[in-house]
Amino acid sequence: MNETLAAILPLEGLQSAGTGPLYRKLRQSLEDAIRSGKLGHGDALPAERDLADYANVSRVTVRKAVDDLVKDGLLTRRHGSGTFVVKPMSRVQQPLTRLTSFTEDMARRGLVTKSEWLERGLFHPSPEEMMMLGLAPGTKVARLGRLRIANDMPLAIERASISAEFLPDPSAVANSLYAVLEKKNARPVRAIQRISACNMNNPDAGLLAVPIGAAGLSIERVSYLASGRVVELTRSLYRGDAYDFVAELSLGES
Repeated sequence: MNETLAAILPLEGLQSAGTGPLYRKLRQSLEDAIRSGKLGHGDALPAERDLADYANVSRVTVRKAVDDLVKDGLLTRRHGSGTFVVKPMSRVQQPLTRLTSFTEDMARRGLVTKSEWLERGLFHPSPEEMMMLGLAPGTKVARLGRLRIANDMPLAIERASISAEFLPDPSAVANSLYAVLEKKNARPVRAIQRISACNMNNPDAGLLAVPIGAAGLSIERVSYLASGRVVELTRSLYRGDAYDFVAELSLGES
């Protein structure tokens, strides 16, 4: 354990971290380890007892240093699991004038994307899905729920519902849903999005590696074919510290 801690927090670094209270020195050393990559996103922080023994400080000192980093969003506590690193990331700007998929958005920025599936299959539709998608009785709905990740950072949780008429095999979606729909001539051409602010609750906060109560953006997208028929109902939850949605406005003719 000491070898692991030494790689993360060299004692000489702690001793030369400037003047001031011990907890501030420890806090700075932990922050340096996070920002330099010695502690990566999602890594578990060593137990407070181990940190206190290694740095020869009290557990109260360790707790105060950790509390500060939790408040700053660099660490998050998960009840029953421990304390984990939340690596800061550059904010992503998403224009609201283009109808694109998450995969296409990230590819334009040169980011490597992947997904962790939370749900994928055919189901009997809920009353809301039947109404929003205009489904006939007996029609099944494809549901796709996934954690969207860019450059190893979780950015969003997407939960999409599509009529099985357009997506009879949800397992065909590996990356971009819109790419699969395009092959079936069912890619949407327009959409209405509603964006609202929210605070993260469990289990979404854990999936996105942010503290419970952290700011998020809740987005509902209803997408349409050229015929006017609804093809997609998607509800997404984006990290508020990582995403900005940008709209260009102009003065219309009077």
